[in-house]
Amino acid sequence: MSGKNITPDNGAREAGGSLSKAAGFVDTHAHYDDKQFDKDRNSLIPAIHEAGCTAIINCATDLKSCEKTLALMKKYPYVYGAMGVHPHEVKGMDVDDLEAIFAYATVHERVVAVGEIGLDYHYDFSPRDMQQDFFCEQCELAIELELPIIVHSREAAQDTFDIVSEYAQADLTGVIHSYTGNLEMAQRYVELGFYLGIGGMLTFPDVKKILRTVKEIPLQYLLLETDSPYLAPVPNRGQRNDSRNIPYVAAKIAELKGISPEEVMETTTANAKRLFGIR
Repeated sequence: MSGKNITPDNGAREAGGSLSKAAGFVDTHAHYDDKQFDKDRNSLIPAIHEAGCTAIINCATDLKSCEKTLALMKKYPYVYGAMGVHPHEVKGMDVDDLEAIFAYATVHERVVAVGEIGLDYHYDFSPRDMQQDFFCEQCELAIELELPIIVHSREAAQDTFDIVSEYAQADLTGVIHSYTGNLEMAQRYVELGFYLGIGGMLTFPDVKKILRTVKEIPLQYLLLETDSPYLAPVPNRGQRNDSRNIPYVAAKIAELKGISPEEVMETTTANAKRLFGIR
């Protein structure tokens, strides 16, 4: 979740032409419970599936979002869920809230992760010590549930890595969502068995660190994501994002690695299935 409002684009487009239908892909990070989708959610999600998106992981950000994610999972068999509380929202959390996350994470077989959790020092909507405490609590919850985590990290690179690396020793794995760090840190995450989530920012100008990271990190450790409704890729930057824009990201990865977009989609789909147990 970017914390930034994007003007909705109510005219649905099929990004990437026939490529998405031919290859198929998984969106490993979206927020279709967001209010920006209230007017057309019921028609949009089936249209995304028809465009080649074989699975969507909808990531909760608070307890209300967990409930909405559960409703989406019950309605659409290709929607999976990640249950957790975003660092923006941990202010005021208590033990009862952790028990509620546990309940949401165990109520449906297509809950595949604990997330979106982590640290955000850019906005500091929640005190940093509380962010760290509840990041750790939710990591421990993921270990208990034997689920991977979906990690948000903004301007908190070292603290995030320190916490993740501690719990990785207990066999915790997951994905660093919307990875924007340097190559060296990316390599350290990969050594821990973590994946990197790559989305629309890869297509933005002046993102040299991300470009270098994606070029050098093996494709077997990358996942495709949108963060819908945020972070739409070029050429749709600034509009409401949805999963049909993923082919633009796949095409950019393919360009950097000198392979076909189809190979990118095939491999990242296999990665998503392996990490999240998607059928």
